Amino acid sequence: MSETSKQPSEAISYAITLSRYLQRMLDSRGWLAERLTASLDRPLDADAMQAFMTASGLDDTRLRGTLRNLRTWVMCHLIVRDLNRMADLAEVTETMTVLAEVTIRAAHDVLREALVQRYGAPVSQTGWEQELLVVGMGKLGGRELNVSSDIDLIFIYPEDGETGGAKVISNFEFFERLGKQLIQALAEITEHGQVFRVDMRLRPNGDSGPLVCSFDMLENYFITQGREWERYAWIKARVLGGERFEELEKIARPFIFRKYLDFGAINAMRDLHTQIRREVARRDRANNIKLGPGGIREIEFIAQVFQIIRGGRETQLQIRPTLKVLARLGERGFLAPEAVAELGEAYEFLRRLEHRLQYLDDAQTHDLPGNDEDRARIAQAMDFPDFATLLEVLDRYRAMVSRHFEHVFGDPAEEGHTLDSMWASAGDAGQAEATLAKLGYRDPPAAARRLAAIRSGNRYQQLPNHIRSRLDALIPRVIEAAANTSGADETLGRCLDLLESISRRGAYLALLQQYPQALRRVADLMNASRWAAQFLIRHPILLDELLDARVLQTAPDWAALRRQIAEAVDAVEPDMERQMDLMREQHHALVFRLLMQDIAGMLTVEKLADHLSALADMMVDLSIPTIWRKIKIRHRDVPKFAVIAYGKLGGKELGYASDLDLVYLHDDDAPEAPEVYTRLGQRLNTWLSSQTAAGIMFETDLRLRPNGESGMLVCSLDSFREYQLESAWVWEHQALTRARFAAGDAALGDAFERIRCEVLRQPRELDKLRADVLEMRHKMRDAHAGKSELFDLKHDFGGLIDVEFLVQYLVLGHAHQYPELTGNLGNIALLRIAGDLGLIPAGLAGRCGDSYRMFRHLQHRQRLNDLPSRVQPLEVAFARESVRRLWQLVLGED
Repeated sequence: MSETSKQPSEAISYAITLSRYLQRMLDSRGWLAERLTASLDRPLDADAMQAFMTASGLDDTRLRGTLRNLRTWVMCHLIVRDLNRMADLAEVTETMTVLAEVTIRAAHDVLREALVQRYGAPVSQTGWEQELLVVGMGKLGGRELNVSSDIDLIFIYPEDGETGGAKVISNFEFFERLGKQLIQALAEITEHGQVFRVDMRLRPNGDSGPLVCSFDMLENYFITQGREWERYAWIKARVLGGERFEELEKIARPFIFRKYLDFGAINAMRDLHTQIRREVARRDRANNIKLGPGGIREIEFIAQVFQIIRGGRETQLQIRPTLKVLARLGERGFLAPEAVAELGEAYEFLRRLEHRLQYLDDAQTHDLPGNDEDRARIAQAMDFPDFATLLEVLDRYRAMVSRHFEHVFGDPAEEGHTLDSMWASAGDAGQAEATLAKLGYRDPPAAARRLAAIRSGNRYQQLPNHIRSRLDALIPRVIEAAANTSGADETLGRCLDLLESISRRGAYLALLQQYPQALRRVADLMNASRWAAQFLIRHPILLDELLDARVLQTAPDWAALRRQIAEAVDAVEPDMERQMDLMREQHHALVFRLLMQDIAGMLTVEKLADHLSALADMMVDLSIPTIWRKIKIRHRDVPKFAVIAYGKLGGKELGYASDLDLVYLHDDDAPEAPEVYTRLGQRLNTWLSSQTAAGIMFETDLRLRPNGESGMLVCSLDSFREYQLESAWVWEHQALTRARFAAGDAALGDAFERIRCEVLRQPRELDKLRADVLEMRHKMRDAHAGKSELFDLKHDFGGLIDVEFLVQYLVLGHAHQYPELTGNLGNIALLRIAGDLGLIPAGLAGRCGDSYRMFRHLQHRQRLNDLPSRVQPLEVAFARESVRRLWQLVLGED
């Protein structure tokens, strides 16, 4: 960045040609040239500024002069370094931010001490000494202060009370006097100039509000009167001094960042921007590079709106500097990489230009100069041959910013829709039916009746005006989107069900209104699957998942997702309710992503089941340490506890709505272990299966543990082995064939697997085993006997359960001789192994495996449309026959 060939005197001489302010300061302050010459080779930091103040003096009489001289040195130092390309933008804004911090702190300390000497220290009613928290807002809060900026401040103190001196005043009076004196010390214009203009209008109630407020006053204001634009302002709020800043942040955070997605913020931000644009136009300030079209403020708005919308859930967005926010938005996939790069480049260009405009006369201006002489200076300062070339590049950057701004903030509903009139007159059946027929609806009268019922219904009539207007803009677009699907009538009905369920939640309506691509994906989803439609209606927070097509097309990175969820859960410790909701939200979002990929044909049923099983394993495994931390009486840091998966989870054949069949084990000799692990097991089950505001994570079934419902909830490893070898029924060993370690202590999981293999490899008398397996199968058939003429894919003879029983019989009967049969590899792989070993005909084993795969695909198809697992017998006749032949061959029963 530096031009090391220039001597300090050359650098200063060059900068003088581009800054009248620098020339004036050098002419009027004889000490400045020597100090600049000695310091230009390095940036100025807080230590250098503190040393300057200490040497100059900071008592009552010298405070103002010292602070102003410091400001002069820092400003001129930056002007010379920046204009000679010795400093980058980051140095300029950081140096100005540090200047504000050290001058505020120095003035505060001197002025507070004088007030304490007169009135005593302010203390709370319980005797704790109180402090003034100076909150930096805007660019000061974001550490991106410009060179001629004013500073936006808010003054807050923790608790009311009185001073402890001979002359007693209230804490409010003490801090109000301190605040007024602090403003005067910084902003008063003296023969040395001023340090910073101070703007206090961002405080509660603005100019009409008190200069200082307590924590209680601030919290009450946020709850009862806080306005939408104040949330944007408080994003950058940063405490510059005071030890109780964490308490203040806890008060402000819920006001700034909503718990859930807040897409309604787009409309509010759009309104605020419209007001600014109107003011710019009124004052004829189109050439204002901050507030004008494509200016700095639009880049800041883009960053802030994503923070407002998502900051409550995405805590990584709760940061302040604009460029860092943009980078984080790119990392999280909320902005495209090219958008981040272009906005970042434009921001740096505009901020550099901003500083050069201000270097001319140290004026707080963002307007391009009107005279040719200053235009030439600015062009030279920006390294352009002339102003016309500078203007050409500037216009290109501003057009780039405006394009991205419109992409984020443009109102798709602004120009109306061709179906608006039909919706407005939905009670006119004739008009509605004719329009719907032209759009391709099969049953226009039914669709028209549904629309009319919504329009005339109490729910719609009682909606607040701003929400009703959003719904009015959406429904014509929903009608059109549904008409473009293969099942328009069903799709429209499901979409309207969704809209009615979210009709009072303006943020969701705003999302669909703002992002037409999300609405199209909703229509496609509603058309593809009734079950998916119901899932989205139950969890409308998932609408956010429809915004980024890349997320829907990317295979899950389970390791990265695990880290992300663990960090989010740890961040809200010890808030158990929020942790439970957060894990449910994350689980539902990941299920939804898989669902979208499934409907798009990107996943086989087998791959989907693998992903759903991996997701369940991950969520259970993340739950264990979170719950363990909350058990007050625990005897070790890490529990020796394992979750064993049975059934569909054990076999990695989990479906969207499958229960989790779980068994809990521990391996701990401590006397208190049984009690502590029972408590852990109980809480884990509650954690997984409880209904919260975010829904439930999993239904669980613990009946496969030793001795079933009458057995211990958590079993020791030794007692589990003893039970399996000495007391378990054959059906329990059948279940063990597809059991596996899923979560918890991995060493304990390895020990379980050794026991599992030991049990499965016990020699068994085949005739007795065959009789036991058949008896159990007959009981199940009797329990699920149906009178339907359709074929039940799961329970009827030749279906899924018969394949599972065949595999279990082969494993239990032959694993003692062929240990490869104990692998938890899935039914199709085990059939192939049995065929390769000659236990069954290899060809028939392959056809039976194909039948099993087909049954699972058909079962999945039925469930996606919320239909029973029954199909026409002819559809599966060949597949069913293969299973029946193998059943007769292995178990001797027709």
